[in-house]
Amino acid sequence: MIESNPMQAFQHEREQAINAYSKDKEWHNISLHWLARAFKHKYMYNFSMLGRPIIQTPIDILAMHELIWSIQPDLIIETGIAHGGSLIFSASMLELNAACGGSQDAEVLGLDIDIRQHNREAIEAHPMFKRISMIQGSSIDPEIIEQVKAKAANKKKILVCLDSNHTHNHVLAELEAYAPLVSVGSYCVVFDTIIEDLPDDMFSDRPWAVGNNPKTAVWEYLKTHPEFEIDKSIQHKLLITVAPDGYLKRVH
Repeated sequence: MIESNPMQAFQHEREQAINAYSKDKEWHNISLHWLARAFKHKYMYNFSMLGRPIIQTPIDILAMHELIWSIQPDLIIETGIAHGGSLIFSASMLELNAACGGSQDAEVLGLDIDIRQHNREAIEAHPMFKRISMIQGSSIDPEIIEQVKAKAANKKKILVCLDSNHTHNHVLAELEAYAPLVSVGSYCVVFDTIIEDLPDDMFSDRPWAVGNNPKTAVWEYLKTHPEFEIDKSIQHKLLITVAPDGYLKRVH
């Protein structure tokens, strides 16, 4: 019985609470309003990870922490590098996993069309760089894709994070290229799917908008790829997330 095991009872209670969150429309609307304000005021730019800026909400960072710990990947592929904070975060998690008995040679591979020199130097000087490698070039360039596939060839547990150009076509091409590398039970996390739910003028200076963004790419991809499912439990748990419908779990 659940009551005989305190941890099972705790987990059951938590699952019931999360399920209730999913039905609370008012709370979801409040969360969406909060996120719109956060984007307007560049809230996501306010944080650092082990000394490097990480452009992300703290809640999504924590969600990634939980995934990396539970999956124990030996390779994390990330598109979009910017200042390198996400690479440093992922590498530090892999270092922690290794210290706790996980893969000793796990690594992070970052892709970006433009790795600025000052960012590259700072990343390469960081203690966590020992678990990081970077490739400069478009994530949807066939030559870059082949380099990534070669890196992934001998890896057993692969996690993918897509966070570069947020247009529909670009993200769909990234999904076609990198989602197949994800191991069963692991995830392809597509960030900034929230664009579909925000006011259409929110990103007037960018090429993405409502109807042309990561979420529309996810929906299109899933039409022909039943091996992936949206893990709704994550967004229901977080409530505030830039990746609604973006936590894609490979189920077979």
